Amino acid sequence: MAGRNGRTVRDLRRANRAAVLQRLYFDGPLSRFELGPATGLSSGSVSNVVADLLADGLVEEAGSVDSDGGRPRTLLRVAPGSGHMIGVDVGETRVRVELFDLTLTELARTQRPLAPQRYDVDVVAGHIRDGIDEVLAEAGIAPDRLLGVGIGVPGIVERTPSQGAVVYGQTIGWDAVPLEALLREGSRLPETVSFFIDNGARTLGQAEMWFGGGRGARNAVVVLFGSGVGACLVTPEVEHSRAVEWGHLTVRVRGRRCRCGALGCLEAYAGAESLLERWREAGGLPPEGADEETALTAMLAAAYPPEGTEPDPVAVGVLEETAEYLGAGLSDLINLFQPERILIGGWAGLQLGPHFLPSVRRHAVSYALRHPAEKVTVDLGRLGPDAVTVGAAILPLADFFAAGGRRREPTPEEPAPAWRAALEERALH
Repeated sequence: MAGRNGRTVRDLRRANRAAVLQRLYFDGPLSRFELGPATGLSSGSVSNVVADLLADGLVEEAGSVDSDGGRPRTLLRVAPGSGHMIGVDVGETRVRVELFDLTLTELARTQRPLAPQRYDVDVVAGHIRDGIDEVLAEAGIAPDRLLGVGIGVPGIVERTPSQGAVVYGQTIGWDAVPLEALLREGSRLPETVSFFIDNGARTLGQAEMWFGGGRGARNAVVVLFGSGVGACLVTPEVEHSRAVEWGHLTVRVRGRRCRCGALGCLEAYAGAESLLERWREAGGLPPEGADEETALTAMLAAAYPPEGTEPDPVAVGVLEETAEYLGAGLSDLINLFQPERILIGGWAGLQLGPHFLPSVRRHAVSYALRHPAEKVTVDLGRLGPDAVTVGAAILPLADFFAAGGRRREPTPEEPAPAWRAALEERALH
């Protein structure tokens, strides 16, 4: 039965379960008494919801605390082993797969390298499927225990009724790749386990907003700085975050050619791949045959050598120019979205950050409008190189919470209307 606002009793129960689960997840352990003010529910509603969650095994007792003059209050927390998620980071140098319990404690991980400049769809899909099988086997977790598999990918992700998530990754040569359908075709996972595919910058942003430097902020931008660059925007209007193709803003008319094919993109100056290429063009000597992470380590060692050794002026010059381009790119984000915080993550961002973050901040403020620049802080992300996989695992976890801690059943396909079937039949003749 639906109320005046269209909500049914089932909707209300689901919302109450979700409210209690989320408060225990982020602020627990808590007592039933504390859950009332924290969720806005009555004591009776809290008792009913907690009883349901205990019966479902989603919540467990976690000791007790003394109360003022009364009996000790039992503390409650989310049961870690009551669900599992997999997070996948499809990076531009490797595919990383990690298995987590419900409290995002890592249980197993594996990673498989990708050949430079080669992002064969079948290879990537195979790495994902094999990685999922490997981490489940290592941890001894049955596939049907999964709440879902979250996957962060480079590029734009669109959801279609027939093929699920489709990826447009122009910089890696993916044009309308039906990744979800490809994974489902060869997957050993049951149909009840869903794939949640999204842009890698958005999964990074999700992780930082839930557990990292973005906690408590209403307006934030989280930057993914790796081989390329991207960003995730969080504002009250898009509270669930949105990936923005920040790396493909034009910062120089008729400038360097970007991997996307356009001229003068920010990524053509600030991405790790282009940074190393510019160092090489200026006379730098990256190690022969080294991957990007190793080459960037060598560049930093040349620019910031041990005390008593002269720094390489070429490496210093390229890094300083990169810091200015990155700062100018951040000024666009400051002017457009006026965030409280900007967080820089990604393997290259974390590697470079300690050395040139002050310079990036200075340039960002100097290029931005004064009023929004005075209100923003620019810092490194706090979750390290695994933030994309953590954020990817949050995608099925967030869906689980939204469903009130119940696994979503696959939606049965409804038969096509008679008029559509008739039109399709006529089109065949």
